[in-house]
Amino acid sequence: MVKFMKSGKVVIVLQGKYAGRKAVVVRNYDDGTETRKYGHAVIAGIDKYPRKVTRSMSKKKIARRSKIKPFVKTMNYNHLMPTRYQLDLDLKKAVAPEDLEVKGKRPQVKRAVKSVLQRRYQSGEQKYKWFFTKLRF
Repeated sequence: MVKFMKSGKVVIVLQGKYAGRKAVVVRNYDDGTETRKYGHAVIAGIDKYPRKVTRSMSKKKIARRSKIKPFVKTMNYNHLMPTRYQLDLDLKKAVAPEDLEVKGKRPQVKRAVKSVLQRRYQSGEQKYKWFFTKLRF
């Protein structure tokens, strides 16, 4: 079978708190691990998407509406729907799977992911604009 859940692949979360959210696969475990014996992936995605900004808004308001709330989670492949898109984000350094297991490390990981996503969003590149918009269905 072809391994298609590679790091950088954009997925849509199907189950749980973040259902309907877009995320990026950071690390994949096709054969599972000792603790999780099923195929799973560490994903990082957007919990709260940035809101619409217009030209007439003040800089303060634009900064407030451009904020992103990220999430980092380990999820079973059954709860993820892969898309045909890839996103080249350097999240491997920011997210280590061991850090997700340690209770105090998760907020630090989220902050690191937030800064990477925020930088990519504020760069304004048109080819990544779709990732930062809410999925409508």
